[in-house]
Amino acid sequence: MTIDVGAFKTGMRHLAASVCLITTRHGAERGGLTATAVCSVSAEPPQLLVCVNREASAHPLIVASRICAVNVMAPGHRKIAERFAGMDGVEGDARFVDLGEWGTLVTGAPVLKGCPVTFDCRVVSTTVAGTHTIVIGEIVGVTLDASCKPLLYAGGAFVAGETLTAVT
Repeated sequence: MTIDVGAFKTGMRHLAASVCLITTRHGAERGGLTATAVCSVSAEPPQLLVCVNREASAHPLIVASRICAVNVMAPGHRKIAERFAGMDGVEGDARFVDLGEWGTLVTGAPVLKGCPVTFDCRVVSTTVAGTHTIVIGEIVGVTLDASCKPLLYAGGAFVAGETLTAVT
């Protein structure tokens, strides 16, 4: 039994998720992509997973370098999220130019400053699943900024996390 791919994608838009920027470095080459398919795997050891489209330009860099940073983006990062989602036509290392402030943590993967949280990861496992690779990273560095709220993606649009109201 198969379902309509369009119906699947429309249904998935009902899952609100933090917008993450997955970044990596292999040698001198940097790469990255915008993703919402990120979740925790384990607290001991601390691990998370990211689903990366195998056609994404950053995919071979992540697989080769075995490192990535998961930057949970803030509402002020919307233009960066759009750029790394391929919405402005800029590709490769040029995506890092003129937008955002960048640093590094333990692995040397590019880290976007001003994020609510950034996880610096060493890749410990990859599994091909359909069009994507499930990348499991062991967290080796983390930064937290409680003053930042997350940028979310819901209903096919970017949504500022501070506009959400808790349900009681």
